[in-house]
Formats: sequence, structure tokens, C-alpha cells
Amino acid sequence: MLCWMNGQYIDEHELKISPFDHGFLYGLGFFETFRTYEGKAVYLQEHFNRLIEALKEYRIHFPYTIQDIEEVIEKLNAQDGKEGYFRLNVSAGVHPIGLAPSEYTEPTIILFRKKLPKMVRGTEKEAVWVKTARNSPEQQTRYKSHHYGNNVRARLELSSLANQEGFFTDKNGVVAEGITSNIFWIKDDILYTPSTRLGILPGITRAIVIRLAKELAIPVREGSFMTWELEQADECFVTTAVQELVPISHIGKIRFAGSEGRLYKKLHTAYLQKIVMHLGESHVRKL
Repeated sequence: MLCWMNGQYIDEHELKISPFDHGFLYGLGFFETFRTYEGKAVYLQEHFNRLIEALKEYRIHFPYTIQDIEEVIEKLNAQDGKEGYFRLNVSAGVHPIGLAPSEYTEPTIILFRKKLPKMVRGTEKEAVWVKTARNSPEQQTRYKSHHYGNNVRARLELSSLANQEGFFTDKNGVVAEGITSNIFWIKDDILYTPSTRLGILPGITRAIVIRLAKELAIPVREGSFMTWELEQADECFVTTAVQELVPISHIGKIRFAGSEGRLYKKLHTAYLQKIVMHLGESHVRKL
């Protein structure tokens, strides 16, 4: 499978980076993951904006436009004509050992692509409270960075991410986010989700769901919540850019409505309708 690195299409087995890349030496790198629908990365602009914001804060240059990335996505998907799962990765680039650079002008940029795994919408997952506490971001806003050890450590507490999602709390026991997702729950027809002020990732799908809820006149509460408040929920689901809205069946012995949740289904349907609007009405049946 071809990938794209610094302007060149390269077979995935031929990809190489220097051990002097500061993304390797110091974890200085950022990434975005997203998928395509009918060959188009529908929310690419939002992912691109978040990536550029992170790169600017760490003075890492990015020499390509979003139009450049869209063209690469199209060519990579053309390899097998299937939908793609993408990771756009930017590491700081090659420099000597030490923190001498005041800016990074030659980053290592890779767009990874693999065939989108088969997924069935509405497939439930079990949630697990992980013992690993959610760490604090290095800056005011959390970015998707190479500093991923906290997530990896939490993932090791689970048997599989295919049918489970780990739920983080912070050091004070406040509900934070999933290992690879943002968390939502519903109680008495009110939608709850942890605030980004807690240092969680401001997820792209998270923001879309909040907007949709407001359009549908569903009250939204963003804030600081304890585990017992989530455990009293009627419904619970998580959001990711690739898997969309994923219903949670239970956490421990506490059960939720799962895929039968009324507001979960309403929001997921509205989410798909938004995608159709981006693609055009001709794609309704294909989604």
C-alpha cells in the first residue's frame, strides 16, 4: 500500500525516518485521524485547522495546503477504490540531539492510509473505568500529539479496543474522556459531556454532535462530572472521527440503552444527514 511522505508516494514498507527526528527523540509531533465517505474526507477542514493550530504553537512549519492534502487522499484511495482510514502525521524533523532549535522548518510529513475496516453502525461497546488517570496536556488545549503514553498505558488495561472502550477520570476522579474517544451520556433527555476546560481533546465529532443536539433542541450540559453521575445515565455513547457515534451497552454491572437509545439514534441519524449534505443527495442510499 502506498503512503505519501514529504511530497512523494512511497510504499508503506519503504517508509523511513531518521532517529534524529525530534518526533522520535522528544515526541514532538502531531497527527489527525479521519476517514473518507465516497472518497471524500468530509470534515477534513476541521481536522486540518486543529493540526495547524498545534503546529503553530510549537513552531513547526507545514508547507502544504488543504487542497494538496485532498489531492493526495484521492490518489491514495484510488489504489483499491475503497474507503480509506487516514492518519496525517507531522513530526518536527531532523535536528541534532538537544533542544537547540527555536523553530522547525523541515518537518517530516506522512499521510498514512489503510483500507477502512468494516464497521456496522450501532454496534455496541462495553465501557471500563481504567485505573490510569488522565494526564494534563502540556499546553492549555490538548492536541493529538506523539505524547501518547498515557493512552497506551490505559489501553493495556483492556482486553480489546474492538469491543471495549476505556473511560478515563482525572486525578480528582472527574470523568474525562475515552482512550480513543469523547464521552457523552443522557439523563432525563439532557445530553452531558465533560468540558474541554478539563484538558480533554476537543474532538471534531464531539463538536459536531453538540451542534446537532442544539439544532434538535436537546439540552446540552458541558461540565465537571463524577463517575456516579455518568453511571446514573439512561444512555451513553462515545464519538470518534472514524467510528462516528458508538453506543455503550454497559459499564461494569450498570446497563444503558445501548443501540436502542432514543437520543443516541436521533443524533447518529442527524450526523449521517450532515454527511449527506456535504456529499450531495445522490449518496443517501450508499451511506
